[in-house]
Amino acid sequence: MRPDGRQPDDLRPVSFERDYTDAALGSTLVRFGRTTVLCTASVDEDVPRWMRGRGTGWVTAEYSMLPGASEERIRREVKDGKPSGRTQEIQRLIGRSLRAVCDMGALGERAVTVDCDVLQADGGTRTASICGAWVSLHDACTRLVQRGAVATHPLTTTCAAISVGIVDGTPVLDLPYVEDSTAEVDMNVVMAGDRLVEVQGTAEGVPFDRAGLDALLDLAEKGIGELSALQRATVAEAPAPR
Repeated sequence: MRPDGRQPDDLRPVSFERDYTDAALGSTLVRFGRTTVLCTASVDEDVPRWMRGRGTGWVTAEYSMLPGASEERIRREVKDGKPSGRTQEIQRLIGRSLRAVCDMGALGERAVTVDCDVLQADGGTRTASICGAWVSLHDACTRLVQRGAVATHPLTTTCAAISVGIVDGTPVLDLPYVEDSTAEVDMNVVMAGDRLVEVQGTAEGVPFDRAGLDALLDLAEKGIGELSALQRATVAEAPAPR
C-alpha cells in the first residue's frame, strides 16, 4: 500500500474543468491529486516568420510554476531574465507532444500557444500539463471549426502523459512528490493514442534492467489509457461557441 492508500497501478484522482477562464479559446484546470495546473490555449492568426507562406500552422507551449505552488516560495524566472533549463525542457516537451497529434495543414497559417501554469505542485506537473493542454487545444480547435476558420478538426487523436517509477523495488504509477523524491527509477511517458511520443527514464541510483523498463511501460500504457478515456469523455460535448 502506498502512502496515499493507492495500489501500485492506481492513478491519483484526476479531473478536467473546462472553460476555467473566459478569454482564451480553450482553458482547462487539470488536477492530478494535489497537483493543479491551469492550461490556456490562445490562437494567433499568424505563424512565426520562418513558416509564412507554407499554408501550415504551429503549436507551441510555455510552462511556469507560480511562486506559491510549493511550500517554499518559487522565484519568478522573469527576475532572471530567462526561463531555467528545467522550464525550457518541460515546455519543449509539451509542445512536441501536442504537435505529434495536430495536423498542421488542417490548422492553416495560425499559431496556437498553450500556457501551462502550475498553481500547486505535488509531483507530475509536466504530465498533468500535457493532459490538460490537450483538452484546451481540443476546445480551441473546436471553436475554430465552429467559426468556419478551419474546415476539419486538426487533432488526430488524444495525447496524454503519466509518470511511473520504481519505489522500494516496486513499479508504481503516477508518483506524488513524496514518492518521486525517493524513487530509484523515475520515468515520464507520453503517448499519442496507443503510440509512444516520448519516454524519459532515469535511474536515480542502481541501474534498472529491461524487465523493469517493460514493467514501467506497461504501467504507463494502462494509466494513459485511462487518462485518454477521461479526455475523450471531457470533450465529447462541444464547448459553447465564442
